[in-house]
Amino acid sequence: MAMPMALAALGGTGLGRWAPPGLVEAWALALLCALASKRWRMAGLALVLAVTAVQVLLARGAELPAGLLRADLALAGRLETVEGEGRLTRLLVRVDDCRPLEADRLPCHRLRRVRLSVYEAPPMQPGERWALTVRLRPPDGFANPGTFDYRAWLWREGIQATGYVRREPAPRRLAPAPYSLRRQAVAFLDAQPLAPLTTRWLAALTLGAGDRLSRDDWERLNASGTTHLVVISGLHVGLVAAFILLLARGVARALTPERWRMAIWPWWLAGLAAVGYAALAGLQPPALRALIMTVIGLWVASGRHAPGSWQAWWLALGLVVLHDPLSVWRPGLWLSFLAVAVLILIWQGRPRPRGLRGWAWGLLRTQLLLATLMAAAVLLAFARLAPAAPLVNLVAVPLVSSLLVPLGLLGWLFAPLAPLGAACWWLFERITLSMTELLDLAVSRLPLWWPSAELIAPLALMLGLMALLWALPGLARRLRVGGTLLLLPAMLGLTVPVPEPGSLRVRVYDVGQGQLVELHSAGFRMLYDSGPRFASGFAPVSALWPAGQRFDRVMVSHGDLDHAGGVAWLAERHDVGEFQAPAGENLDVTSTVCVAGQQWQRDGVSYRVLWPPADAAPFSSNDRSCVLEVTAGEERLLITGDVSSDIERVILQRLPLPITVLVAGHHGSRSSSGPQLVQWTTPQHVVFSAGRHNAFGHPSDAVVRRFHRVGSCQWSTALDGAVTFWLGRDSSVSLDTARAMPWRRGGVEGKCHAVESRH
Repeated sequence: MAMPMALAALGGTGLGRWAPPGLVEAWALALLCALASKRWRMAGLALVLAVTAVQVLLARGAELPAGLLRADLALAGRLETVEGEGRLTRLLVRVDDCRPLEADRLPCHRLRRVRLSVYEAPPMQPGERWALTVRLRPPDGFANPGTFDYRAWLWREGIQATGYVRREPAPRRLAPAPYSLRRQAVAFLDAQPLAPLTTRWLAALTLGAGDRLSRDDWERLNASGTTHLVVISGLHVGLVAAFILLLARGVARALTPERWRMAIWPWWLAGLAAVGYAALAGLQPPALRALIMTVIGLWVASGRHAPGSWQAWWLALGLVVLHDPLSVWRPGLWLSFLAVAVLILIWQGRPRPRGLRGWAWGLLRTQLLLATLMAAAVLLAFARLAPAAPLVNLVAVPLVSSLLVPLGLLGWLFAPLAPLGAACWWLFERITLSMTELLDLAVSRLPLWWPSAELIAPLALMLGLMALLWALPGLARRLRVGGTLLLLPAMLGLTVPVPEPGSLRVRVYDVGQGQLVELHSAGFRMLYDSGPRFASGFAPVSALWPAGQRFDRVMVSHGDLDHAGGVAWLAERHDVGEFQAPAGENLDVTSTVCVAGQQWQRDGVSYRVLWPPADAAPFSSNDRSCVLEVTAGEERLLITGDVSSDIERVILQRLPLPITVLVAGHHGSRSSSGPQLVQWTTPQHVVFSAGRHNAFGHPSDAVVRRFHRVGSCQWSTALDGAVTFWLGRDSSVSLDTARAMPWRRGGVEGKCHAVESRH
């Protein structure tokens, strides 16, 4: 029943997430049929399906209603994590009670977990219970191609709202943190005379405190493909269980030399040790997953009425999903189970290696095959590839499993005997320093690679096929070698598709309440604006591309933070040929002036600046915005920045018609996109670059109606995510959106007029 149970649990998560009409009725009918025909196993599977589906449905129903947006809520809960970022503190709160301060508001009692920001927070510690006055918003995030999906992360972590803590009334501590052995152990580590690096790695490797690692630590681990070594996983829990099992079986052999193989208590002791260690690590999802897999692995290894390897794999998967259905959306779950499946595939049915040479070759083969297949999986899950991972892991895995983790745990075991504990941790420090130097050397020679979105799927498929060719038993050597010789040149020959000459890709990114437009032709790449920078210091442009991108030109419409907030990040992390901005705007970088009449041509695409004039001093910052017209073939793009309708009327005299795509001025504000511009240009497509649930009500009702009357298709980054257009092709304008909106598929107006304003 292991496989059917796991499939029923997985099916329940899918049904709960998408909740098709008639779900409850269909399930009840199936259960009644199973009971009536006395098919008890089918009834049990129906109950498993219901348990996971109900948990997912409850998680969906607990999300903050949109009607509580910008409402003051009184919230009480226990702090799960506290992370400081300068003046800003981020909290993850387990909610005990929630109520709106206004009596006529919707209830919020279903909230279970929220993520909050606090500016200049009072001293806070995980485990404490606090009363907070907060403003929340439903879970959401930017939607851009090939970037981190914050909305999906909130969902799989069970976070039903995000927001910030109000200063008045001030946060109030309700109860101190209860006793925690893990927190006491971390405090004990901090008090030891150890280097900061040693303290961080000890906390991560032995206590599961990955939050203690610095950003540099995580970047080093990601770039070298060794992140799995510092997250409490089956490796760590399994090492603890194996150590206790060997020790207990040695004692059993000494006490009962004739019957020690039949002793059951060593296996139970190893299982209890795994439970205790996972509990010490906080029983977070990775630790809990590792615990379930380790306990079932002990059962299989014991051979006492134990299931086979694959039945155990399905049983562990089913139990993990049954306990935490949201883990189905966590990449870590599938990476862990994929790694175990590969190990079973590699070792099952093969003769046991003999001698040191046999074991060395077996472990080397296992690591190479595992590294190749896991590289494909990581590529699909995180869109990155660590070229150094296969070679680094050959050294790092034995080093961590055979030396670092045992030394770290022995240091804790001998902590009451200070000299012995200090000696273990001193040796741990020496090995850690050597290993980090090795990782840095490997990363400097083979840095982390972020392939283009178009290359991810084919590259991952080829890597996976190559690993399976050598992992699957029974295949002829000719097939393995021949397949590899075909796949290697195919992988090396993969190239990023380049726009054909004369065509232009226009992408209006989803950066919240701000603007960032990328113009990309065959040999020219340009940005119009750089997106906003928020009060926390975060600039959305930092999450769009890996460092080292080349931009021939960055035109900043004007100096407001919602347009120029990412300039410093672009200058620091990327190669920018030229910054351009209106006269009088201070960008903190060297820039040239954009003036009406400037024009250039690249790859058969023409660019022309329509505004501002040479003497722009009399105009406001918004009205000095650079206005750019781009022509690709018979199609034309217009970006007007934040100029008002008065300036738009001046520009109309210089504007050739028709306009294919218009990026609406000032995010769809009432002050721009005046009647004259709209009626004169009648653009086919209009894009509003605006933030979801923004406080300004962009786009304005009047502007939406204006474009509606002339028949323009309207798109909004707040709803559709990033919007991508292709201009200059032989066919009509093609477009794509990063976020599919189901309600765009039908309706009286069709998909062109689905934009909604605040009112």
